[in-house]
Amino acid sequence: MSKVKYYYDPDTLSYRKIERKKRRTVKYISLFLLASALFAFLFVFIASQYIESPREKGLRHELQNAQLQLELLNKKMDETEVVLANIAERDNNIYRLYFEANPIPEEQRKAGFGGINRYKDLEGFDNSKLIIETHKRLDQIQKQIVVQSKSLDEITKLAEEKEKLLTAIPAIQPVNNEDLTRMASGYGIRTDPFTKVRKMHWGMDFTAPRGTPVYASGDGVVERADNGAAGYGNHVRINHGYGYVSLYAHLYKYNVRKNQKVKRGDIIGFVGSTGRSEAPHLHYEIFKDDQRINPINFYYGSLSAEEFNKLLEHASLENQSLD
Repeated sequence: MSKVKYYYDPDTLSYRKIERKKRRTVKYISLFLLASALFAFLFVFIASQYIESPREKGLRHELQNAQLQLELLNKKMDETEVVLANIAERDNNIYRLYFEANPIPEEQRKAGFGGINRYKDLEGFDNSKLIIETHKRLDQIQKQIVVQSKSLDEITKLAEEKEKLLTAIPAIQPVNNEDLTRMASGYGIRTDPFTKVRKMHWGMDFTAPRGTPVYASGDGVVERADNGAAGYGNHVRINHGYGYVSLYAHLYKYNVRKNQKVKRGDIIGFVGSTGRSEAPHLHYEIFKDDQRINPINFYYGSLSAEEFNKLLEHASLENQSLD
């Protein structure tokens, strides 16, 4: 119950009751409410500027965490770029060099992306620079990985081809050292055993007892196995691919046929003295791109350094050939 207030009226010399006008009451109430609302607005405004809400605090932590993760990601990309640079160096200077492939230029490995701005949607934020730079580095690393992956695929194919080449090239002596009587004659100018005229001897003669095994010096396909070539008697020709052909002449007999695939070390025939031959021996020749070359350079797969030097010494003697 509200208190009743009085005032003293000197005219009547009595106390009169104070009557509050409704209009004034409404005015006071309105002013109070307006002041309260203004105070509340100022409080909220000031609080919003200096006091974080739980949601804002959570968002701020998320932003800080995102920045930290981006920084960590950039550090990992630094490490990845170092590894990629090391792989690229080995790729260019070891792998591609060994397999005789052209190195990949640096500008091709690290080329950027042309055309429209790929990162326009990432602009306009507080951390746009960091985000865009991170995306650029990721895209560039991804491209480097693609380039390197294609290069390694190419190297794999070259390695497979190189392996085929290494198994195909004539690389062993066609007669075992233990079976040899001697190395009779080498590649070069020699005295013909029948005419006694000095002429070019296009192969190497290995003397061994009749029936001594003769081995294929590399993988290939038998091109000929017959006695139809003048002077060679029973002979075998093996096409090794890559321009290489080996010939084995004066055989006692052969045990391969035309178009048969052979492997290095397979027995293809036996030492004899057929055709234009003075004594049992194997006449051995190597062709590269249809040109006869010195077989002395193709025994790295079966001889030690000492055995090779001894063979080289005998082969260089200008003696009489056996065919």
